[in-house]
Amino acid sequence: MEKKTTAVRHGGPGGGPRGFAKPKNTSKTLKRLLSYLFDYKLHLVAIVIAIIGSSLSGVAGTYFLKPIINDYVVPFIGQENPDLTGFLGMIGIMVAVYAFGVICSFTYNRLMLKVSTGTMRKIRVDMFRHLQDLPIKYYDTHTHGETMSRFTNDTDTLREMLSQGLPQFVSSTITVIGVFTMMVILSPILTLLVVFMFSIMIFAVKKIGSKSASYFIKQQKELGTFNGFIEEMIEGQKVVKVFSHEGRVKQEFDEINERLRQAASSANTFASILMPIMGNLSYVHYALTATAGALLAVNGYMDLGTIGSYLQYTRSFSQPITQISQQLNSVLTALAGAERIFNLLDETPEVDNGYVTLVDAEVDESGNITEASHRTGVWAWKHPHKDGALTYTLVKGDVRFEDVTFGYDENKTVLNGINLFAKPGQKIAFVGSTGAGKTTITNLINRFYDVPDGKIRYDGININKIKKDDLRRSLGMVLQDTHLFTGTIMENIRYGKLDATDEEVIEAAKLANAHSFIKHMPEGYNTILTSDGTNLSQGQRQLLAIARATVADPPVLILDEATSSIDTRTESLIEKGMDTLMKDRTVFVIAHRLSTVRNSNAIMVLENGKIIERGNHEDLIEQKGKYYQLYTGMFELS
Repeated sequence: MEKKTTAVRHGGPGGGPRGFAKPKNTSKTLKRLLSYLFDYKLHLVAIVIAIIGSSLSGVAGTYFLKPIINDYVVPFIGQENPDLTGFLGMIGIMVAVYAFGVICSFTYNRLMLKVSTGTMRKIRVDMFRHLQDLPIKYYDTHTHGETMSRFTNDTDTLREMLSQGLPQFVSSTITVIGVFTMMVILSPILTLLVVFMFSIMIFAVKKIGSKSASYFIKQQKELGTFNGFIEEMIEGQKVVKVFSHEGRVKQEFDEINERLRQAASSANTFASILMPIMGNLSYVHYALTATAGALLAVNGYMDLGTIGSYLQYTRSFSQPITQISQQLNSVLTALAGAERIFNLLDETPEVDNGYVTLVDAEVDESGNITEASHRTGVWAWKHPHKDGALTYTLVKGDVRFEDVTFGYDENKTVLNGINLFAKPGQKIAFVGSTGAGKTTITNLINRFYDVPDGKIRYDGININKIKKDDLRRSLGMVLQDTHLFTGTIMENIRYGKLDATDEEVIEAAKLANAHSFIKHMPEGYNTILTSDGTNLSQGQRQLLAIARATVADPPVLILDEATSSIDTRTESLIEKGMDTLMKDRTVFVIAHRLSTVRNSNAIMVLENGKIIERGNHEDLIEQKGKYYQLYTGMFELS
């Protein structure tokens, strides 16, 4: 592969760190998130009403202490047989208020769970669908872990925020406002003390919270390093053992693990002391309020019911403040995750301006081509013109490069003025050192990347005019890095042609010489493959990839190091099958093993993005140039 990218870890294999990251554009991200939540408008209205009801019921319930103490408890003092009817009625009302709050709390939590899971489902669907529309360039420039983190870390933090953090934040805010309002109504004088203590609490939360946040960021960075090291060592365990580096690896792990322990210890130390400090400050506040209230009562400025109710409000005032501080960090972290998700959704999808399509066709005795509504085994390019006319061109596999220049990076070209042609049925081979441009040529044929300079014509049609899906359907491709999906062997071969019959799949396997090993598998063609086919050898996996391309029956076949992992004995066994496969097809072959390209119609020798030699095997040997050096071993491919 000519184009290489540098995979940069951001917080380990899972991508970016989760701890206390902040979004770059909070308002924009929040608005976009709300657009997803608006699908549940009625649910949200019910949730807001339930949160208000839950919060205010707690505030109102506390207020009932005042009439209960003033109107019933104090008058009952000294009475032998007090009438408890009114008292019990008031207690019943108080219980009903709290019961209403419990129902509201259950309701909004249940509804929020439905909203959060539904929203996450829609976001995941949007992300996955968008990934299918992204160009290959995106996957070449982003690590798999970076992309996967959008589906794991970022969606998890977002789900937690929607289902728990956001409702608690709103509930705590309403509670603080409600409690403070009732305090002002009950005693403006004592509320001055509340404001003073509130200032101290906010100062404590800000100082400790900032310290905790900085250490949590450090913890997440160390955790990323830790996870990245573990992933790397597991993937490279064979290399570790080959070079006997187990001891060194253990030592490195101990050092990384210790740094993580220190960071986590510091982070959680500050996080853990916040609640006790706030609790103790609330006790101090309670004691000061009780003392001040007693002095006011002794001097006749306040009754016992007001003191009792006010003290209860004092106890319930500090906890929501702490919760708001904690949930604010949770909300900001989740919004940062949402921003990364939306950045993925904003990635420019693959642009396809093609209008020439691939259709099944029929050819009459006079050579006229007509479109067929059923599979005929004959394909044609359906080409609409500006004047409304339609023309049909038989798909033959004539591919031509006309002065093509290309680079993955604007500042560096990989191909320089490439001119070549492949007539229908010809086998064209590309040889050259790594980075010469071989794979890039095949990437341009199937429009993984578009050509900025020059033209590529397919059966005389500029491939930029051909719809990408139709273009790629006409191409069979076998990559060096074979990927098999979880499923049966039959399903993996049928991936090349989803409507292929079992007989067609078996025939393709026989053609690729995969049938012999498949029939010896435990369940034959129904053997389940998992983990990218780890229960098969590399050679067997590549044979299945060849069978998958075979069953598609494309007019053009691209083999990118397709036999690199097949031993010479197996290679000789499939040569006849490959010759049959390549018959009447245009074939592009990339190979380091030069013995596989000797029978090519034309061999292109590339160096630094240019074709320096071309001809068949005999011609190039006679020229005694670079190909001759490669073939005789005077110069090795690297």
